[in-house]
Amino acid sequence: MKRELNIFFTGLSFFTRLPFPKWASFKEEYQHEAIKYFPIAGLIIGGIAAFVFYLFNLLLPFNLAVIVSMAATALLTGALHEDGFMDVCDGFGGGWTKERILEIMKDSLIGAFGVTGIIFLIITKFYCQFSISANQLPLILIAAHSSTRMVAASLVNTHKYARVGNSKAKDYSQKLSPGNFIFMLITGILPLALLGNLKFFLILIPVYLCKVLLGRYYNKWIDGYTGDCIGATQQVCEVVFYLSYLSLLNYL
Repeated sequence: MKRELNIFFTGLSFFTRLPFPKWASFKEEYQHEAIKYFPIAGLIIGGIAAFVFYLFNLLLPFNLAVIVSMAATALLTGALHEDGFMDVCDGFGGGWTKERILEIMKDSLIGAFGVTGIIFLIITKFYCQFSISANQLPLILIAAHSSTRMVAASLVNTHKYARVGNSKAKDYSQKLSPGNFIFMLITGILPLALLGNLKFFLILIPVYLCKVLLGRYYNKWIDGYTGDCIGATQQVCEVVFYLSYLSLLNYL
């Protein structure tokens, strides 16, 4: 039990800026296993985003409450996934070989592709959330943040790690055990029940299809994925989640 708590807080401290408890212990071997807690970290992130939105929606206009909630999410995660998304935009936009793409993604500087991509991503995400009712948005945020992290993290088991000889490779090069993978799937899918209708489980189809297409694109250019690819996949899948919800709400 104590070991699992250590693994959980290892993952939570990596996926968010929440402090690592002083009583918990860190080991490098925990980093890989912590991937199974990615959806639960998303559940916490989504819950905090939902709470911030609910609180500020009592004080501010709806559109400003959405912006504050989005800002709180970025602060909570240290914009970890947004950074991965920008790196992927720069790498795949500016590189024409595997080596060059990986080199660009590893560079800490942000290029034109990354800036352009993140602008369109944030604008789309804002208008998607703005199009959802204030009563339903908190539940949508919780479900979206958890399920899209589950889908993004599944790259670990369905694709191979592209970087060889990188210090972080050991965290992603091994697949999750069947038990841990199933645990991750369940914890990522169950929050969809919060939406109150079984039809909303259909959201997983376009979200997972998005991951499949991105995974094929990663394989084509770099023969696998990187940590940045997981972050980018989560961000794109989150937008697809909102779009799919709005489509189901309007047409089904």
